[in-house]
Amino acid sequence: MRNKDINFKNFLNTKNNPKIKKDLENLLKNNLEIFETLKPTYKYSYSKKLISKYKKFSNIRIIGMGGSILGSEAIYNFLKKKIKKKLTFINNLNSNASYFRDKNINLNLIISKSGNTLETISNVNTIIKDKDKNIIITENKDNYLRSLAKDLEAEVVDHKNFVGGRYSVLSEVGMLPAELMNLNEGKFKQFNQLVKNKKFINNVINNVSATLNLLKNGRYTSIILNYDEQSESIFRWYQQLIAESLGKKSQGILPVISSMPKDNHSLMQLYLDGPQKSFYTFFNVLENQDIKIRNKKILNSHKYLKNKSIEEIKQSQILATKKVFMTKKIPFRSFVVSRRNEQVLGELFCFFILETILLGRALNVNPFDQPSVELIKKATKKILS
Repeated sequence: MRNKDINFKNFLNTKNNPKIKKDLENLLKNNLEIFETLKPTYKYSYSKKLISKYKKFSNIRIIGMGGSILGSEAIYNFLKKKIKKKLTFINNLNSNASYFRDKNINLNLIISKSGNTLETISNVNTIIKDKDKNIIITENKDNYLRSLAKDLEAEVVDHKNFVGGRYSVLSEVGMLPAELMNLNEGKFKQFNQLVKNKKFINNVINNVSATLNLLKNGRYTSIILNYDEQSESIFRWYQQLIAESLGKKSQGILPVISSMPKDNHSLMQLYLDGPQKSFYTFFNVLENQDIKIRNKKILNSHKYLKNKSIEEIKQSQILATKKVFMTKKIPFRSFVVSRRNEQVLGELFCFFILETILLGRALNVNPFDQPSVELIKKATKKILS
């Protein structure tokens, strides 16, 4: 990777596929429209004046579904230590949720590209209070949320038509929330430097080449071994990106998030000795906190734990797991992050977006639509009617 704070190691025995290299060169040359959102020159449809007006709010609720909310949730959880505000993410239908009992005056950020998302409309009409302030991000066309904006006296920000939800994290959809968190949106925008960096480009090409080879060999499940709880939301975002973009024409990748090292005690036996239909991603963030084992409590049978920190124990487990995977010839790649900041997260977003688009083109599927999801939306509306 370009950023020295990300140590990326690709699948072993990876051979560069010249077709992937050529495809990426063509994408960059033709300047795919979605790439505009990744650049520092992207023109947002909101103003700095809007940010200043609402920055005073310390209680913010983001209401949306899928790509309208997963990106900002990933940003918040990964960079939580830098953020001094309380954010609540409402992205499901849950009658028992605590936010129904919230008596605070909130800033509600309501996001739906179509403006007609069933779950978002349902939540908006049950949790918003009269004294709340509201911002709506939606397309510039007639839809439910634009009509509702008048009743709520809400600010309306245009959702660009060419930006699909799952690719929208570095557009208004992710950056307006990031600015309200007092983060620096400009630092997320790494694309221009990344595409000029040979190491980054080679990592993308080699990674896609290896993934295609794994798919050809019948490995269709991508299991993320996540050793950092604050990063789980990144992979919820990635899960939608990969699954919804590639799951077409009886093809695709099933992304599964595994919480580590907890899942050593539940799923690891299956990973090691079960059907070998998967490939793996190790992901870890090195923490500076040095929480030590209390030596007085350690019995002689476990004296090897004396003077060890929680971080040392976790790193030992990661190393041990990788060694076992190598012995069993189980394919894996790994990311080790040494610092939490906007630049790191921006580079990870760009890497995964490029990976997904290139995989879609190689598999001959459109990575920007989701036709079958619409079937459930139509069937639900028919039942409710």
